[in-house]
Amino acid sequence: MIREPATDKRTLKTIRYDADLIVVGGGLSGVCCAITAARAGTRAVLVQDRPVLGGNSSSEVRLWVLGATSHMGNNNRWAREGGVIDELLLENLYRNPEGNPLIFDTILLEKVILEPNIKLLLNTVVYEVEKSNAETISGIRAFCSQNSTMYELVAPLFCDASGDGIVGFQAGAAFRMGAESREEFGEKFAPTAEYGELLGHSLYFYTKDTGRPVRFVPPAYALQDITQIPRYKRFNAQEYGCQLWWIEYGGRLDTVHDTETIKWELWKVVYGVWNYIKNSGQFPEADTMTLEWVGQIPGKRESRRFEGDSILKQQDVVEQRTHPDAVAFGGWSIDLHPADGIFSEKPGCNQWHSKGIYQIPYRCLYSRNITNLFLAGRIISASHVAFGSSRVMATGAHVGQAVGMAAALSTRDQLLPRDLTEPARMQTLQQELLKTGQHIPGLHLYDNNDLVHQATVSASSEFVLSELPPDGALFPLTYSAAQMLPLPVGAIPRMTAFVTADQDTTLTVELRRSSKSFNHTPDVTMETLTISLSKGKQEIDLSFVSQLSEQQHIFVMFLKNEHIQLQYSQLRVTGILSVFNKINPAVSNYGKQEPTEDIGVDTFEFWCPERRPAGQNIALRIQPGIRLFNSNNVRNGIQRPTNQPNAWVANADDTNPTITLSWPTRKQISRVELRFDTDFDHPLESVIMIHPETVSPFCVQEYEVCNDQQERIFHQTDNHQSNRTIRFEQPVETTSLTIHLKKKSAFHQANFAPASLLEIRCYAE
Repeated sequence: MIREPATDKRTLKTIRYDADLIVVGGGLSGVCCAITAARAGTRAVLVQDRPVLGGNSSSEVRLWVLGATSHMGNNNRWAREGGVIDELLLENLYRNPEGNPLIFDTILLEKVILEPNIKLLLNTVVYEVEKSNAETISGIRAFCSQNSTMYELVAPLFCDASGDGIVGFQAGAAFRMGAESREEFGEKFAPTAEYGELLGHSLYFYTKDTGRPVRFVPPAYALQDITQIPRYKRFNAQEYGCQLWWIEYGGRLDTVHDTETIKWELWKVVYGVWNYIKNSGQFPEADTMTLEWVGQIPGKRESRRFEGDSILKQQDVVEQRTHPDAVAFGGWSIDLHPADGIFSEKPGCNQWHSKGIYQIPYRCLYSRNITNLFLAGRIISASHVAFGSSRVMATGAHVGQAVGMAAALSTRDQLLPRDLTEPARMQTLQQELLKTGQHIPGLHLYDNNDLVHQATVSASSEFVLSELPPDGALFPLTYSAAQMLPLPVGAIPRMTAFVTADQDTTLTVELRRSSKSFNHTPDVTMETLTISLSKGKQEIDLSFVSQLSEQQHIFVMFLKNEHIQLQYSQLRVTGILSVFNKINPAVSNYGKQEPTEDIGVDTFEFWCPERRPAGQNIALRIQPGIRLFNSNNVRNGIQRPTNQPNAWVANADDTNPTITLSWPTRKQISRVELRFDTDFDHPLESVIMIHPETVSPFCVQEYEVCNDQQERIFHQTDNHQSNRTIRFEQPVETTSLTIHLKKKSAFHQANFAPASLLEIRCYAE
């Protein structure tokens, strides 16, 4: 029993935590920041003001996680973000291909609590920042209403990943809120009045079919006149959750301090929409449906953006400008929304894509005037226009990882964020990020301590792409189709395609490439063939005379002709894709991006893959065969396909694919790092989208490692991740390591992919 006498005043229970890094905000950027820092040896406190992690991706909001892949609706190939966010999304695929947001909550919580260097504080709101001087934060105060406890959190470094920038705001960090003029940065897409200053909030709902009639009596505050929503006829009984992302409001309000006002307006809209669906009589299929869930807090898009030593701009995104301090990348479109949101006559978004992914510089990830404050997520240093691209969650998570590693290096060497911009230190940061699987466009990993660079690499076989066998289906050329092929410098190989025509007709085949070798936008036509076809099944010869001056993918394009069927192949290979000139309205892809005025974006066509199980490669014979899948790729420092496959791929008929590292002298191996192909082209949306498998068909699920006596020293049977680290309790003394890859698929099976490996690294630590 507790009994206390009356007193004048009491103070709350207070707990102090001292750490190396305080991360405020438990959205994906904060989660990835904390995990990255913790794995690098940094003691971190992660402070989240909600009961779950994930921010807009959590079960409280239920927005799908997206980034540079853009629903596979743009020309950014193999662009899924790497590192921790990749690990989270692949785990979600494995456990939760149905896209249940509650399961995603559990994955995020599990990953955080398994890190011994992270202290997690849920339901804890930061309310005060303390400073030791005008430029330095010394600590923050936070309060948890669930345990009635105050926290004093002290560290030399802080990361604000809170979305609204609560730490940066109170610390006095310079920030912006709203849209810049065209003149300030020369951004031609700087918005006009109809697009307003800010992007609004969204609030979602889920429905459920109960199997019996359900009535709905709307609350008094529900929107009564559905025609106040100009696009109300787009509502239907099938779409729910973030499929209705355009239920948005607040772009003309203060998106920080007016959030409760905005939330109430969105509640009015949601319940009014459901009343319309249930009671208008226009949706009889909704008779047995009930409203299962409505969001209690809105998902925020935009509020404060803090100023760093550099500000990301439209030109950085569109022109894909390079930066010496690149630590992350983006690739979502410049996606701005009308200021009036759902009440606007304008389309719900205005998305303009670049021709490829772009670098994000480190100088955007810390405050220019608060010396120990990192920035992560949507509040990084960016103009309003560039923010339209950098704001999405997977990009924010990728940025958070960069901050986490920067914090770890700063802690190790007792530095401040700006100190890492010194060239040698920046190179160290970039290399440490690459080691974790973080992709940085244009950079490759080279680690002097990696014993693989001292080894001779050999393999049981090396795939030569001489044929995509014609064992798949025939599909009509209703849309133009193209096969992407990676080629070295030099002549284009001779190819043979397989077609069937229902009448005498003409087929046009174009050979294209990208104007930038690292892009996958086919904006340069190298050659055009016009081929006369007779009715029936036939093989056609594709002989091109063009030459390639740079290694890159070429596009063999079969232009649409409804009288022709094209033969496809069941074989899938790392770094090879078929793409189609179709449309994807979800990302403003209508086959071609064609601005009607000069807004500083490019005109080009979209050529995008189809999702598995569709999207098979186009059957081709290729002579001479393409020899870009050799075993030395596992040490070239690039961990995904780019302008080349960057993978060792075994022959399709190799029944025991093995790759061996051999040294002239005995080595003490303590750790092995492996990188597998989990199909970086697949976006792995976290909710609603149902995925066709739980493990990528490219990914090797079972493998074993043997020493020079061919004794098994490691075995895994359930791999579904890109990155695997093998740590031996006692160093393995050996002159060789052999990795055996076990493929469960059988050749000539649908979606068959030969065994592949993107990277091997070995350490004697």
